[in-house]
Amino acid sequence: MERTMISVVCVVSALVAYFLSERLGKKLIPTLHRLKFGQVIREEGPSWHQKKQGTPTMGGIIFIAAILIVSILAMAICQLFLPVKVVTSSISGGTLTRLFAGWLMAIGFGIIGFLDDFIKVVKKRNLGLTSRQKLLAQIVVAGVYALAVYIGGGAHIHIPFYGFWDAGLWFIPIAVFIIVGVTNATNLTDGVDGLCASVSLVVCLFLLILCGQFIGFGILIATTAGALAGFLVWNFHPARVFMGDTGSLFIGGMLCAVTFGISRPLLLLPMGVVYFAETLSVILQVWYFKRTGGKRLFKMSPLHHHFEMCGWKENKIVAVFSAITAVGCLLGLLFVIIG
Repeated sequence: MERTMISVVCVVSALVAYFLSERLGKKLIPTLHRLKFGQVIREEGPSWHQKKQGTPTMGGIIFIAAILIVSILAMAICQLFLPVKVVTSSISGGTLTRLFAGWLMAIGFGIIGFLDDFIKVVKKRNLGLTSRQKLLAQIVVAGVYALAVYIGGGAHIHIPFYGFWDAGLWFIPIAVFIIVGVTNATNLTDGVDGLCASVSLVVCLFLLILCGQFIGFGILIATTAGALAGFLVWNFHPARVFMGDTGSLFIGGMLCAVTFGISRPLLLLPMGVVYFAETLSVILQVWYFKRTGGKRLFKMSPLHHHFEMCGWKENKIVAVFSAITAVGCLLGLLFVIIG
């Protein structure tokens, strides 16, 4: 009965988040136009992307707002009126710390992205925060989260075919490394209309299966899935709004919050196969360029631009990358079942 109630709450939360995100998009996109918060396209990107110049960016605030509003309401309703409670005497302090600290961590990454986007928009250049500033801010946000979880007694990680490992103090550097890596990977994935949102939606749907017994994390990932689906109404090619770093960094933070929350951050390796392929393509491109004195391993990096240069349409890239993500997620579920 409790499992059924949790499922109903998550489904309703996802649907409400979808409609709220879609409606917010309709209201906020004209506002972003009026404020002239248009994307500045990188000169080194594909030449045909220049026609996207001026498309409103910072659209991540659309689904972030929907996620925050619906998740707060859903958790409050559960706590006050329903048999399934977010906070109960049977839930350890470590679990609550991971829930609320993770929620705040995702917001923190969204703020970093917002600052980066705002600088780009105000200065009309596609630079934003310097790489050092952005990395330092990410390390601080991830470090505060990891420290809070460690102090709260939730510093354990599930390792496939081994079990749960109490990482102790090692949890802090491990968590920071994973979180910063994942958030930068989701950021790199946001380069084609609908790509980051679509791939992340697939990951969220599969993570929702694993959050059945965790009502708090179930609500977070369900509202994220619903809000991303609503955002895609406006973000599919041709995009009428971009999520910007505001959205892509928030997504990375939320995925880490949920996977660390259920003590299974390593699932992001198979489930986030596209994120890491995008990151690896950039690393390999730079390494090969330096090693060979100017030759390129890919036509362009990140990886989605390579396929664009090969003639793939944006919708095809989104469809193929989303399918690959689904396969990675199935592999992750298999690890959970047999490991």
